[in-house]
Amino acid sequence: MMKRYLVVSVWICLTIPVCFAQSKRRISPDTYINTYKDLAISEMKRSGIPASITLAQGMLESDNGNSILTMEGNNHFGIKCHDWQGKKMYKDDDARNECFRKYSSANESFRDHSDFMLSGQRYNFLFEYKSTDYKSWAKGLHKAGYATNPRYAEKLIDLIETNKLYVYDQGLVARESPRQRTSRKRTTESSPDYFIKLSTRPINVRNGIEYVVAKNGDTFGKLGAELEMLNWELLKYNELTSDSTLHDGQILYLQPKHRKAEFGKDYHTVQVGENIYSISQLYGIKTRHLLRLNNLEPQDSIKVGEVLNLRTKKK
Repeated sequence: MMKRYLVVSVWICLTIPVCFAQSKRRISPDTYINTYKDLAISEMKRSGIPASITLAQGMLESDNGNSILTMEGNNHFGIKCHDWQGKKMYKDDDARNECFRKYSSANESFRDHSDFMLSGQRYNFLFEYKSTDYKSWAKGLHKAGYATNPRYAEKLIDLIETNKLYVYDQGLVARESPRQRTSRKRTTESSPDYFIKLSTRPINVRNGIEYVVAKNGDTFGKLGAELEMLNWELLKYNELTSDSTLHDGQILYLQPKHRKAEFGKDYHTVQVGENIYSISQLYGIKTRHLLRLNNLEPQDSIKVGEVLNLRTKKK
């Protein structure tokens, strides 16, 4: 009888997506923060919403990315359909079978969260607060009725202070140096207080990649020491050689570039003075992938006015 019960249980689980979701290893708060901090900072610079608030809301509303709404619909903020014209999914919430927005990616969800608040009149007063005033934002969100939980503001503030999310409101990305990453692999427990280091210069985000802008007098050695990175990392991530020099305003990525540009940036029209490398740096795309997207060879030249693909390869 027990054997038959187990077989039936397994069959039911194989037919229900929830079972698959529950069988996966849960995403931890630290993993969620490290995965989406760049998006939160990018949206803060675009919209003015504190990165700490965006991250805390995402953590709370999505259960650190473990909710069915997030795993199946990339909805990190529990935003319901309202006048939504995109894809939809349905889930029991305050009422049965409520309509929620469904996104193709986390990027789309984070961006729509910002736009939702920017376009909603009831949230207008929030933008009078500074992006570093997370307490006023948290209390304001509760006042505006973002969620029905009477402890919503308190929960957001607790998440921000427990996880020190307020560091991201400075527009600086908390990073681990190569030395710190190596040390962490040797320990069984990690402490955010020990591993987080803030750069003394602004660290921006483009295409989900951290980067800095070089200034007069910068060298690879100086930047490597300041950012606690190895010289070869800066050279490799920016497709440069050991005899390369830096110039004022040059973009330097601190992580590997991607295969394509970020969502929504599909094409680029070549301007005077541009080449494949400068365009690859502009969008955070590896040069070889930019060439491949446009059926070009390294020796091929590009002309002013030519339109290059940044996401989809020419047929």
